[in-house]
Amino acid sequence: MNAKMLEKMHSGKGFIAALDQSGGSTPKALGLYGVTPDAWGNDEEKMMDLVHEMRTRIVTNPKFNGNKIIGAILFQATMERKIEGMPSSDYLWEKKGVVPFLKVDKGLADEADGVRLMKPFPGLDALCKEAVKFHIFGTKERSVILKASRSGIKAVVAQQYEWAKVMIKNGLCPIIEPEVDIHIADKKEAEAILKEELLAQGKLLKPEEKVMFKLSIPTIPNFYQDLEKLPCCVRVVALSGGYSQEEADKLLKKNKGMIASFSRALAEGLTKQMSDAEFTAAIGKSIDAIYDASVNKI
Repeated sequence: MNAKMLEKMHSGKGFIAALDQSGGSTPKALGLYGVTPDAWGNDEEKMMDLVHEMRTRIVTNPKFNGNKIIGAILFQATMERKIEGMPSSDYLWEKKGVVPFLKVDKGLADEADGVRLMKPFPGLDALCKEAVKFHIFGTKERSVILKASRSGIKAVVAQQYEWAKVMIKNGLCPIIEPEVDIHIADKKEAEAILKEELLAQGKLLKPEEKVMFKLSIPTIPNFYQDLEKLPCCVRVVALSGGYSQEEADKLLKKNKGMIASFSRALAEGLTKQMSDAEFTAAIGKSIDAIYDASVNKI
């Protein structure tokens, strides 16, 4: 594990940019960016090229740098492509001072027991080994919680830690992401069960077995601070989870120690049709607002 990257993730001021839309979410992301499906038709490779153009425009923008953005999560297709002639992950770290992560899950299984586990992925270890070759620092893997089901949440956490141990063995720092749907009626109760399970499993890890947690912004401010005290914990970060950027920023400011890891909220309002000046102004405004919510707490 790169010691400089670890230090930046543990102590750096800023937030994580989630640039990891997968094949399932890419059409929506491109649509919001102003690129319609007729631009790629049935050609998935063309679709990924188009979203890589979008990500490249974001990453190469002068406002996107390690002063306010400490990490970025990539999709596999982004990791395997280049930015200005360099592997994307190397460009992020060497040119921008931004720590690269890789999304490794292959989507969600169908709902069962109030949760959606990650789909089985026999190639997980091989992908981790590929990530190491690309100088990736860590990984991200997402599950979803749809109700306060103790057995369901227990299964989600068990799977997350099982996968995390594969990352750790490969020298990577996993971001454990059991997202609680922000719209469910028993969100507060689900968060209580989730924290209990995450703490129980986290206490079984050695201090050198580093992990991060990516969680929905809690109903009770500062609810997840106990996770930060785990010897294995590098950082606790927040997903925007369907909130607008403004609302997500407002809620995040109430949570000390928790920084943003926003995807849709970061790219909110950015379009292909913008001039470079308009694009820079818009992304600069977003970055400043998310940075402020991550660093300057109420």
